[in-house]
Amino acid sequence: MDKDAVLTYILEPGDMPTLLRGELPVSVISSNRYISQSTPAAQLTDRHVEDKPPSLDHTISTALSGGARAVILMGREGSGKTTALEKLVVDWAKGELLQNFSHVSYFRLTEVNSLEGELSLETLMQHHHSHIPPESMHLVLQKPEGVLFVFDDLDQYKPSLDASVHNLCTDPGQAASVSCLLSSLLHGSLLKGAAFVVATRPTGRLKFLDGTWVEVLGFVKPQREAYFHVYFSDQATANKALIHMERTLGFYDFCSSPRFCWTVCSIYKTLMDAGAELPETLSQLYVDILVHLVQALSLNEASSRELVLALGRMASHRSLDQHPSCTREKLDSFGLQPFFSSVGAFLQVDGELDSDACVFSFASQLTQEFIMAVSFFLDKSASEGVGKMLEEHKGHAKFLELFLSGLSEPTQRRPLETLLGEFNSGRITDFKCGFKSSSEETLKGWSKDEHHRCFHLLHQAQNKSLVKEIITPSARTGISYGDLSLRDCVALNYVVSCLGEMELLNLYRTRDLTEEKAEFLAPAMSLSHKILLSNSSLSPGAVPHLASALSSGLTAELDLSHSHLGDERLKALCAGLRDCKLHTLKLGSCRLTEASCEDLVSALTSGSSQLCVLDIMFNKIGDQGFVKLCRALQSPQCKLQELQLQGCDLTAASMEVLSAALCRGKSELRRVNLTLNRIGDIGVEALCKGLQHALCKLQSLTLFDCELTAACCPRLMASLMSQHCRLSELDLSVNDLGQEGALLLCQALSRPGCRVEKLVLKRCELTQPVFKELGSLLRRGTSRLKSLTVGLNKVGDQGVKHLWEAVAHPSCLLEELDVEMTNLTDACVEDLCAAVRASKTLKNLELRNNSLTDTSVPALIQVMEDSSNMLEMNLKYNDISEEVFDMLSECDKMRF
Repeated sequence: MDKDAVLTYILEPGDMPTLLRGELPVSVISSNRYISQSTPAAQLTDRHVEDKPPSLDHTISTALSGGARAVILMGREGSGKTTALEKLVVDWAKGELLQNFSHVSYFRLTEVNSLEGELSLETLMQHHHSHIPPESMHLVLQKPEGVLFVFDDLDQYKPSLDASVHNLCTDPGQAASVSCLLSSLLHGSLLKGAAFVVATRPTGRLKFLDGTWVEVLGFVKPQREAYFHVYFSDQATANKALIHMERTLGFYDFCSSPRFCWTVCSIYKTLMDAGAELPETLSQLYVDILVHLVQALSLNEASSRELVLALGRMASHRSLDQHPSCTREKLDSFGLQPFFSSVGAFLQVDGELDSDACVFSFASQLTQEFIMAVSFFLDKSASEGVGKMLEEHKGHAKFLELFLSGLSEPTQRRPLETLLGEFNSGRITDFKCGFKSSSEETLKGWSKDEHHRCFHLLHQAQNKSLVKEIITPSARTGISYGDLSLRDCVALNYVVSCLGEMELLNLYRTRDLTEEKAEFLAPAMSLSHKILLSNSSLSPGAVPHLASALSSGLTAELDLSHSHLGDERLKALCAGLRDCKLHTLKLGSCRLTEASCEDLVSALTSGSSQLCVLDIMFNKIGDQGFVKLCRALQSPQCKLQELQLQGCDLTAASMEVLSAALCRGKSELRRVNLTLNRIGDIGVEALCKGLQHALCKLQSLTLFDCELTAACCPRLMASLMSQHCRLSELDLSVNDLGQEGALLLCQALSRPGCRVEKLVLKRCELTQPVFKELGSLLRRGTSRLKSLTVGLNKVGDQGVKHLWEAVAHPSCLLEELDVEMTNLTDACVEDLCAAVRASKTLKNLELRNNSLTDTSVPALIQVMEDSSNMLEMNLKYNDISEEVFDMLSECDKMRF
């Protein structure tokens, strides 16, 4: 086969390129500006990933060289499928690729649509490839294994290719309809052994195709960068254009379209050559495009206006009809007949203009929707409101409302009004009033998708005062905005930047916070007083942007709990902790180890750190890691006041170091939670040395489930009775203190100098004598206890009776009492009610998981309604039936 003839055929100059339809493939290939598109393997989460993904060309070549007989390229409009196919044929003709094929036959199926009647495969190929001699064609068909068919725009071929509607043929010389020939080829009955490369937009019509399916993604960021540097000869200009596009448009999916990149580069070049500002939004970009196209036609204002209105009628009809193209006759019905010679600047033209088979369509969905938006505001009639129009096109026009929002702002539509005349002020007012009222209602709700929609519309409007007008204090901007798209990040960042600050940036369950997303969100994060990123997944590249936002911003609290941060990411985060306003950092269950503690120490002792609360619960830092943290506590630069260390694999071995740090006088530590660590009695004894020291400032100590017994209580008693001990809160729950240990604690609590106001002794094997002693010390007037939790100690009515008597006593200061699951029955209710009536201090009473029944409910409701100081009584999980729920619901102090 004459490859030179094929090369000449493919590279033959065709139509002129247009701004919207993109650069012609032949021009791209001839000028060496071809850049291979991306496949799914090229979708990278972080820019610093160095592995080079396989290109589209390589993927096709590998599949065909490896024996695959069919490769199906599937991609959206403008993704570069046609250019890739033509480049494939050119490379074959130049002897650079796929030399195992002796013949490559390239078909644009949009051109085959018009072929009627019956003909043989040999005739079809000869008709379509007149540059190939007939004798060569006959030889080609005798060796099908050396033939490669390349079918472009298969989805645009109108007749059915389903095998069930055709009598498939096997003989290349047999005459049949073109659709039958194509179906026979694709199903393998005709020219068996031949290979195929097929390009199609996503469609359900071609599921029968069996082969290697390849998704064509177009240009991801590295390809876009390469394209801009090829398009602009001056590298500084290329960089400026690229950076601007990535910042203002790079978050849209369609930016991966090579056709769209051509359009952007073309309009950017025009604007930069004229010294004009580049567009900040998608709406502004399309305003510039339409201005450029209309100016090029040199029409007067009236004609330009009528042209756009006619295009708008076509766009609306196409959207509602859900058919991408129309005939010349239909085109005339929209009022485009006077402008027939000009429509090529706006529309895709398939076929010869003077042919009845010629069809017209918009080059992209975006263009169609922008023209719809412009023509809607241009239309002076009052026949249709914006609400009705949007409802009609709902589900068909993804960007229509965004364009309306952009065009509703005077500064954005002014260039168009200069060319086309004034927009319909009534329709603009209608849109803005509807948008404002619906947004205010939307932002009071809980739908994050609706919130994002509102933010996108505000971003297109680019009106700072409008943002402040719509997003009032009543807006629920604290709902979770997790799992944002890149577009969502940009819109949210714009809104927060307009507001100037955000109380809470809730990104809970953001499962893919990539480097790009974090970069777009960084300004918003720096303006947020609290950032919630719990249960999220941060890529390595995202963390430096978060650290930078902390370093330069307002953030006082950051929650990264359950984010699987790991040691390396924490190291990057700590760079931002050394000089920021962060007060609280939550790193619970972040897969940190001992290695992270060194970085935390460095940040805590930097001198500029403001960190007061550090939560590293459920990280396996162990004793060695905690010993490192204790070094920070001894530094005068460290401002830590609270440490949450639940489940950190600590033992008694590190308690001596903590105690020493507390005694040095430099530690500001006030609260420590050591829940679920194997501290044991020996560890508590070590801690008690610190508690009794004059320089120890600790006020709250939680030792929940720390394997303690009564053996530690003598030292605890001595500490609590010490004049230097400042503990006001002590939690010893889920430890086997028993009667002996608890009675020792009661001795300390009864001393006038003991400062404990909150005591938690859940499931500590307490007995009735312990409850009796607790009741006694509460009545004496020497105890400062205001909150007492003794749930899950099954002492029954007789044991708790001592507490009711204490509550009723005027010397008792209790405000909160928790007797959950203490085996209470209806028999205790009379004493309970008497105590509540007599108490002047009790506010909250916890009665969950007992055996109270419906019989007790009226008396409990009555006493709650009569009490002026009681705020809440919790009766959940008692033996109460639904029959009394209505009665309980009438008292807003009852929880049930």
